[in-house]
Amino acid sequence: MSVAVGREGDGVAVVTLDRPGRHNAVDLAMAGRLTAVWRELRYDEDVRAVVLTGAGGKAFTTGIDRTVDVPQPPSPYSIDDPLLTIGPKANDLWKPVIAAVEGMACGGAFYLLGECEFVVASRDASFFDPHTAYGMVSAYEAVLMAQRMPYGEVARMSLMGTAERVSARRAYETGLVSELTEPGGAVAAARAAAGVIASYPTEAVQGTVRAVWAAREAARERALAQAPHLIALGNLPPERQAALFEGRGRGGYRLR
Repeated sequence: MSVAVGREGDGVAVVTLDRPGRHNAVDLAMAGRLTAVWRELRYDEDVRAVVLTGAGGKAFTTGIDRTVDVPQPPSPYSIDDPLLTIGPKANDLWKPVIAAVEGMACGGAFYLLGECEFVVASRDASFFDPHTAYGMVSAYEAVLMAQRMPYGEVARMSLMGTAERVSARRAYETGLVSELTEPGGAVAAARAAAGVIASYPTEAVQGTVRAVWAAREAARERALAQAPHLIALGNLPPERQAALFEGRGRGGYRLR
């Protein structure tokens, strides 16, 4: 199964992206499963907080699986993006979700990180956005990260593409990550925080999640509304994207 759910006895559920052989890249089956999981957790009164992580230790997720073929409508005013519905907030889940990141988190990973309450990462985690290197507009990803990082940091990460990664330390310094752990310790730390939150009255916790989210929602909503048009106008044709992807491969990253 592409997404595993473990329910703990203290009100915490651990949701694991489980395609380690593909760096937990999101295919259509995983996207559908994530949607179903978030909606199921809305009704589970025994779950009061959630930890989201990736299997294998090498990656949280590298975003959309590039082998997935997603047909697009011919109009530049609309776009079909399977990642738009993979996050908890997109599925009306207002129980707090804490991301635990080991290894890489890149590209479409930001759809998920952007809808988590906060991020815990191991010291060897890294964050980057490859879109521009492959002739693609970073729209949704950049908008979501602009809610968590200073403008210059988001702009640099989005524009530098595959040329560099943001280290876990730098992500912590700029506010994307709220806690650093030793390698292999992100889930335990996130789970400890989730356990504390789950011990509090659920109405107060969920009300606070909604309040924090509402504080940034207006700007986010207006920015996201522009994303489909920017992608339609700025993306190279798929065959040219594929040529760039193959030509660059997965190497050539520079650690920041």
